[in-house]
Amino acid sequence: MHRSAHPLLAALITLSAATSAAAQTPAAAALPPADNPRITQIVRDVSPARMEADVRRLVSFGTRHTLSDTVSRTRGIGAARRWIYDEFQRISRDCGGCLEVRYISEVIPGGNNPRIPTDTRVVDVVAFLRGQTDPNRHVLIMGHYDSRVTDVMNVTADAPGANDDASGTAAVIEAARVLSKHRFDGTIVFAALAGEEQGLNGGEILTRYAKANNWQIAAVLNNDIVGNSRGMNGATDNTVVRVFAPGIAPDAPAADLRRYLYSGGELDVAPRQLARYIDRMSDAYVPNLDVMIVYRLDRFGRGGDHTPFFLGGYPAVRLTELYEDYTRQHQDLRTENGIRYGDYPEDVDYVYNARITSLNAASLAALAGAPAAPDSVTVRGAVTPNTVLRWRAVNAADLAGYRVYWRLPADVNWTHSRFFPGNVTEATLENIVIDNWFFGVAAVDRDGNESLPVFPGPGR
Repeated sequence: MHRSAHPLLAALITLSAATSAAAQTPAAAALPPADNPRITQIVRDVSPARMEADVRRLVSFGTRHTLSDTVSRTRGIGAARRWIYDEFQRISRDCGGCLEVRYISEVIPGGNNPRIPTDTRVVDVVAFLRGQTDPNRHVLIMGHYDSRVTDVMNVTADAPGANDDASGTAAVIEAARVLSKHRFDGTIVFAALAGEEQGLNGGEILTRYAKANNWQIAAVLNNDIVGNSRGMNGATDNTVVRVFAPGIAPDAPAADLRRYLYSGGELDVAPRQLARYIDRMSDAYVPNLDVMIVYRLDRFGRGGDHTPFFLGGYPAVRLTELYEDYTRQHQDLRTENGIRYGDYPEDVDYVYNARITSLNAASLAALAGAPAAPDSVTVRGAVTPNTVLRWRAVNAADLAGYRVYWRLPADVNWTHSRFFPGNVTEATLENIVIDNWFFGVAAVDRDGNESLPVFPGPGR
């Protein structure tokens, strides 16, 4: 006698058939892959050992104070920047000359800044991996290579600056090593900045350069103090990185402020979309690293080189370790009451440093590989059961479609999404009530790379 299949097995067979049938539909066929093997490989290629060698090499210059020796071959900021330049050139030779390496500098007038008493040339060392199809769209990774001790004007004392911020500079250099093996639609900028400790001079110089050259900037990732996993409070953690994401720009027009008041969006400005994006990349590609999004420009009473970019209107965030140890920051080298003060290379957690670098590299690869973000995103649906989003079509040869995101107002990250294949310019979310959700729209290519989601309002 013939036995009927077990109900659970029958259900699985039915589901499998339905899934197979769905896979043949045009919409399913157009769905991009969830994981990008190229990004997985980029994450694996980051080397803690190479990063430790970079940090120790930077420390070997004794001090990298912005006002220190620029002539010596072995000591001071001049020797340090020439080594960084040569390292970028070495990486470029390994990739067949794929990097354009240059100094970008300005003379900071003496007297205007109490930390720069005389006219001083501040020099950023920058390498460009030019985009193949959209070279004017830039994504940046930065770290500052200058260092200091307790007295910010002490230009001669040893200032190792291993964690602050050789760790961030090493992240920039290592990201250049692994990303230069690949090619992307947009341009990736690797920037080692000077003058941070004297007033964010290097960040301001590069911001002015970007504006003067009409860069379209999709993201700025500033890495400052990204290698210490032991806090002064006794806690130890190398599995969380903080991403500081500022909100409404101080020069926002009154019309935008009114729209924030009535429509929301202060949590959906571009830097905060970037922070969510980095968080999602961590979950997808970097094992044992979580992101803590902090809705602030920076830590209390402190700043970093992403600040000039944010004030310039660009999506800019700061990545920083979870726990800081202030006995290792801005300290004269000494031992007091059994405590060793100073920023030494042996105190850096290089596995943690490399993990954060992997997150940078994954985010840069995805953003540089993605299409440009959609423009002119709008939303409507008041007093109706449905929400309708519209946007301007993105011009990209490898565009697969658009992903619409939504989340409840209390949620930090996007919790729902739907993919709309093809170069469409409108999406309807049926029975999604506009008043209960926040929305965003991202452009997606055939490899699954996505732009930053764009909020329908002043957050764009």
